[in-house]
Amino acid sequence: MNGLALFLTVFLACAVEAVEALTVVLAVGTTRQWASTLQGSVAALAALAVVVAALGPAVGAIPLGALRLVVGALLLVFGLQWLRKAVLRAAGLKALHDESAIYEREAAGARGASASRRGRVRDWYAFTLAFKGVFLEGLEVAFIVVTFGNNQRNLPLAVLAAGCAVLAVAGVGIAVRTPLARVPENAMKFAVGTMLTAFGTFWAAEGAGATWPGSDAALLILVPTIAVLAAAAVVWLRRTATPTTGPPDDQGDGDPTGPEGDAP
Repeated sequence: MNGLALFLTVFLACAVEAVEALTVVLAVGTTRQWASTLQGSVAALAALAVVVAALGPAVGAIPLGALRLVVGALLLVFGLQWLRKAVLRAAGLKALHDESAIYEREAAGARGASASRRGRVRDWYAFTLAFKGVFLEGLEVAFIVVTFGNNQRNLPLAVLAAGCAVLAVAGVGIAVRTPLARVPENAMKFAVGTMLTAFGTFWAAEGAGATWPGSDAALLILVPTIAVLAAAAVVWLRRTATPTTGPPDDQGDGDPTGPEGDAP
């Protein structure tokens, strides 16, 4: 994988997680107390920095072959989960992820909670909710950065891509102060799921001892092949399955371990 492919993959994957974290922060900040919300967000970012600083060298110390096998298998699992959901949503069999509904749900819960002060934090509820949202989504960003960066032996570029994604999403959110509901999130997840599946397949095979024809150039065939198969699955499902009639998906993905890692 060249530097541009690494940057774009990490950027897109982290942008998806940043949108979800920003939705929580905006909902809490606009309905509770902005100072406490920002304190919780900053505390979460500081905790994530410690996690990345600890995990980066540890993952980098693993032999490259074993690292690619483990990381490839994990990315393949996560990528297939992202891609599966994107295919089902595109085919109309799963409700679209609705950031506006998530925003309203979080805001309603924040309005109904009582305020309590702890130390320098005026609103402990706002602090903890913002911390949780930023930290959990940030763990996924950290996973993406550490695994991709160490696998390609270019952690600084992966960190730069993640930072650019977070700053871009935060900048838009601050400018409009509304959830990024118009972001074509399912299209982004379709693209990221395709790339994670392709890279996971590529690295897992390499880690197991296989040799790809053309080395990294094989990704130029693997990525579009997976995308075409996923698109064909969407067309086939639209013709053969009954579309969902349920409400929009406003529950969030709630993935605690990695990209799009919620229950299938």
